[in-house]
Amino acid sequence: MDDASTTSPEEAARLRAAHRLRLLDTAPDPRFDRFVRLAAQLYGTQRAGLLLVDEERLWMKASLGFEITPGTPWAASMPAAAIDLGGPVVAADTRKDPRFRGRPAADAPATRFYAAAPLIDPDGVVVGVLSVGDDKPRRGASERDLGPLIDLASLAMEELQRDADEARHAVMRREEEEQRETLMAELDHRVKNVLAAVQSMAAQSARKTVSLDSFLKTFAGRLKAMAAAQELLTATRWRGAAIGDIVTAELSGLGSGQARWEGPECFLSPRAANALSLALHELATNAVKYGALSVESGRVEVAWQVGDNGGFALDWKETGGPSVSPPTRRGFGSILLEQVTGRELGGEAVVDFRRDGVRARITADANACVEKPPAAEPADAAPVDARIVETLTGASHGGPEGGGGVAGLRLLIVEDAVLLALELESGLEDAGAVIVGNAADLEEALGMLHLSIDAAVLDANLNGKSVAPVAEALKARGTPFVFATGYGDAAAPSGFDAPIVRKPYNVNQIIRALSDVMGRS
Repeated sequence: MDDASTTSPEEAARLRAAHRLRLLDTAPDPRFDRFVRLAAQLYGTQRAGLLLVDEERLWMKASLGFEITPGTPWAASMPAAAIDLGGPVVAADTRKDPRFRGRPAADAPATRFYAAAPLIDPDGVVVGVLSVGDDKPRRGASERDLGPLIDLASLAMEELQRDADEARHAVMRREEEEQRETLMAELDHRVKNVLAAVQSMAAQSARKTVSLDSFLKTFAGRLKAMAAAQELLTATRWRGAAIGDIVTAELSGLGSGQARWEGPECFLSPRAANALSLALHELATNAVKYGALSVESGRVEVAWQVGDNGGFALDWKETGGPSVSPPTRRGFGSILLEQVTGRELGGEAVVDFRRDGVRARITADANACVEKPPAAEPADAAPVDARIVETLTGASHGGPEGGGGVAGLRLLIVEDAVLLALELESGLEDAGAVIVGNAADLEEALGMLHLSIDAAVLDANLNGKSVAPVAEALKARGTPFVFATGYGDAAAPSGFDAPIVRKPYNVNQIIRALSDVMGRS
C-alpha cells in the first residue's frame, strides 16, 4: 500500500470510514457467521468471508474456510482488487481474469472462482467485502449471478453499522458520564470554596462591627457583591469576567449621573473578578456613607488601563463630596482592600484619604487577566433591566431606605427555599406587614389566591416550574407583586412590569420594591 503522502482522497475516506466502524479486532459474532454460511450455501462454495480493511491488513470479521495468513499484504489480495473496483465483482477463473492477475486470495492461492460484493457505509464508502471462493473455476459465471450476494452484503453492512453506532453511543455515554463526574467534582469544589469565603467574610464582618444591625447591613452588601461577580462568571461558563462589567454591576445602582467609568476591554480570572468586585463594593459603600456619594454634588470616576506587564491598574477618584479625613479605626473593609485585594490580584490596593476626596489605586499582575471568553459580550450588549431593584447597602430588618414601608400590607410569599421564606417572612413582619400565606410550590400558591392579598413576593422559579401562572392570576385581579430570582436578569417571566429583585437579596430590597409597586415611595 502507498504511504500516507501518496494516499488518494478516495482511499483516505475509505480508511476513515473503516475506523469509524470501530469493529476491527472485535470478538467473533454468531450473527456474521450466519451471513458467511448462507453465502457459501447460496453459491455452493467451500469458502466465504466477511472482511474489513484498514491501512495495513485485512480483518476477517467472519469466515468459512478463509483464514488470513499473517503478513499477507492486503493490497495484493483478491479482496483488495474487489475494493479497488468499487462494486460487485465475479471471476469465473481468477487465473484467466486480468483483474486478479498476481492477486492471491487472502489465504488460498488455489482459489479459482471468486465473487465479492462490497460493504458500503451510509456515506457510500466501501469498507470491506463479503466474498465467496472455490478451488474450481465456474464456466459462465457473471455479474448477473451476484444479486443474492449483494443483498447479503447490504444486510451485513446494516448490522455492522448498527454495532458501530452502539459502540459510538457507548463511548459517548461513557464520556458524558465522565464529564458529569468531572463537573460535579468541580461544582463541589467551587461550592465549598464559596461557602468557605462566605463563612470567613461573615466572621471578619462580625469581628469588626459593634451591633447586629451593622453586621447584617455590612455582610448583606458584601454578599451581594460576591453574587454579582458569580453571575458575570456564570455567563461565560466560569472563564472570566470583563472589568467593565464588574464596575457596571457595582456602580450602576448609584445615583444617576454621579458615577462614570471607562477603560479598555480586559477580562479577569474568576479569582480576580471576585476580588475586584468586593474591592469596588467596599469603595462604593464608603462613598455612600461618608464620601462623594453621600451628597448630590459628589462624583465618582473610575478608570483602568492595561499595563505593559499584562496586568491592569484601576483608579478610583471621588470629588465634590464632604471634606475627608482618614478613618480613626480599621474595619474589615480596610483590611479587605489593603491586604486581601492586592494578594488575590497579585498586585496591591492603595487608598489615599485626601481632604478633597478619596483616591484609590488597584493594580494586578498578568496572572489576574485571561483571554476573552468565547461567550463574553460587550457590557453594553445587555442593558440592565429597568425592573431590577438594587440597593448598595441595606439592613436586614426595618423600613426601606427612602421608601414608605410595608406596614399594614397583607402579603403573600411564594418561595421554594424554606429558610429564605422564613427569613423573608420574619423581616416583613418586623417591618409591620401581615403575612397571609407562605407557599413553597406552584400548586400551593395557586390555592392561596382566594385570600385577601394586597401584594405578593414571587420566586420566579419554583422547583423548576415558572411562577408565571400565579403572576397572571394576580395581574388579572389587579394585585401588585414583585419577582425574586436567582437565575439572572432574564429568568423572571416576561410580559410583566413587576420589579425584579435578584438573589441574594436583603429584606430591605423587597420592602423597597413592594413600596414602589404599592405607590408608597
